[in-house]
Amino acid sequence: MKTKKFLVLALLTILALVVSACAAPAAAPGAAPAAGGEAASSGAEEFTTPHPILSDVKVRQALAYCIDREALIASVYPYVEDGAELLMDSFLPKTHWAYVGPYTDLPMYDPDAGKALLDEAGWTQADGAPVRTNAAGDSLVLKFTTTSAQFRQTWSAVMIQNLADCGVQIIPTYAPASWWFGDTTGLARRDFELGAFAWVGQTEPAGRSLYACDQIPLPSNNWEGQNYMGWCNETASKAIVQATNTLLREDRVAAYDTVQQEFAKDVVSIPVFQRAEAEAWSSNLTGILPDATEYATTNLAEWALADGGDTIVIGMTQEPDSLWATISSMAASALVRMAIDNERTWTQYDYDFQVRLQTELSTLESGLAANNDVEANAGDTVYNTAGEPVALEEGVLVFDKDNNEVTFDGATAVPMKQLVVTYKMNPFTWSDGTPGTIADFELARTIDCDPDSGATTFTTCESIQDVAWSADALEYTVTYLPGVQTPTYFLAPFAPYPSQRVISDGRVLVDVPAAEWATLPEVTEMPLSWGPYMVKEWNKGQSIVLEANPYYEGDVTTPNVIFVFVADTNQAVAQLLNGDVDYLDDSTLGAGAEVQTVIDAANSTGNVQYEISGSATWEHIDINLFTK
Repeated sequence: MKTKKFLVLALLTILALVVSACAAPAAAPGAAPAAGGEAASSGAEEFTTPHPILSDVKVRQALAYCIDREALIASVYPYVEDGAELLMDSFLPKTHWAYVGPYTDLPMYDPDAGKALLDEAGWTQADGAPVRTNAAGDSLVLKFTTTSAQFRQTWSAVMIQNLADCGVQIIPTYAPASWWFGDTTGLARRDFELGAFAWVGQTEPAGRSLYACDQIPLPSNNWEGQNYMGWCNETASKAIVQATNTLLREDRVAAYDTVQQEFAKDVVSIPVFQRAEAEAWSSNLTGILPDATEYATTNLAEWALADGGDTIVIGMTQEPDSLWATISSMAASALVRMAIDNERTWTQYDYDFQVRLQTELSTLESGLAANNDVEANAGDTVYNTAGEPVALEEGVLVFDKDNNEVTFDGATAVPMKQLVVTYKMNPFTWSDGTPGTIADFELARTIDCDPDSGATTFTTCESIQDVAWSADALEYTVTYLPGVQTPTYFLAPFAPYPSQRVISDGRVLVDVPAAEWATLPEVTEMPLSWGPYMVKEWNKGQSIVLEANPYYEGDVTTPNVIFVFVADTNQAVAQLLNGDVDYLDDSTLGAGAEVQTVIDAANSTGNVQYEISGSATWEHIDINLFTK
């Protein structure tokens, strides 16, 4: 089984990573996280009481030893030939640049080892007794919570039996997703003992909100953070802050390695498996480049039909809501946008970054970026340690130029780091024949950073102090706020909009207020393109038709592409097998029973091909170290 792609619904734009150190003193795993002020006396409601069972690392290790993860994989992916390829020993997949394992401290399936550890922990099993007990006569019973999705009910049933074989009784709750992922319920309130859900991996791992000590949700901090385990390991916490607050990749690799080592030792979360995803295509189609972190259509210009055909048909079970990336995160929309290149100036194959419209990545090493030392004074806008733009005033926490957390005294200037980055672009021409200009990028900043645009986040916009636009070149220089140390600083934050496009009412796009953009057909349905394809027509409820952009700077192998919308996955597979559709991406084919239909057809007729592999999404079981 080869490594392939998972369709990440929220691919990176610019990750303005929060850059905070541990606000609360760190404690060893299994000890209570310190709480400040009045909250320190709140007792159990602050989750300061170690869980009577799960605070023992031997028990946690035993649980991991007793779970046959390959059997779990087989229960939901019977067509996967080698389930071992989906196994994880870290919170990162083994193909990620920040993974330097194996991390052998994370237990793999060995029920005898698990039983021995439970014995050592004082949980013994009398002859004929179904459940282990301790010296006080308490039974080894744990509550397990996850969603009501059949997928999780299936694999967790195997897990429950595995643990029963080790003398551990599991009481499952299959809750509605609305409760499990609610703002004030389930995970957000740490209302679980063992809890299963999925994270979507990223090219830049981030992870501070998941594993730092100051990211443990508590009543005293208004339940901020995603460290649902209550894990406070000083070494790991410091390392995850360093990993998300340094610009040199080698330093980040070392820091992430430290976090992964501690994660494996403490077993506060059990990586169950990477989800499998499948995509399929006609044997007549060539050029497919499956990848875990990039959309399949990113290299659509290289796809070809072996019989010389001039039209590729792509089946989708969803119709895009809009082709404007600022307001749409649908996979169906992104598949079209990446073909017309109005999304971003770079790509992210194989958990890494490559240039597309940018001439090169604007790294420190390339000379296009500088990380200067500056003096921050009272009243200056800076990034604080929580990754927020604030006015520098007495009591504000910031990182100084040496990455030390300091508290501003209200008077003494603080030496801080300030990124200044130049982003250079290759020449391009819009699909209406208009040459691209720097004004197109300037318009992108104006619209994307306007609160009336409908954008869901302004993190990147708020991290910028100033932008200098070149008058005679396709480049712009961004000066970020002091304290901004975003690891993906080398990726251009703004992709161009066609500033001189005339819309239907005679106005020029540059003159249209941001509040109107979400309703403009010229933006949401028929945008201009600087990429290999352009939108020819959108037949609502039926199809989107693309044709080659005659002004594209590169080569286009197949001139026409049609995205057709089908009712469901069964129909999509039927059309692929009938030859009506040439390609189904993993968001359409998924990983259900329909995949077996494709496999059977591939084996019997040879008319279709497929690929199945680990996606960027991984199932895991979090372990809550504390009780209410």
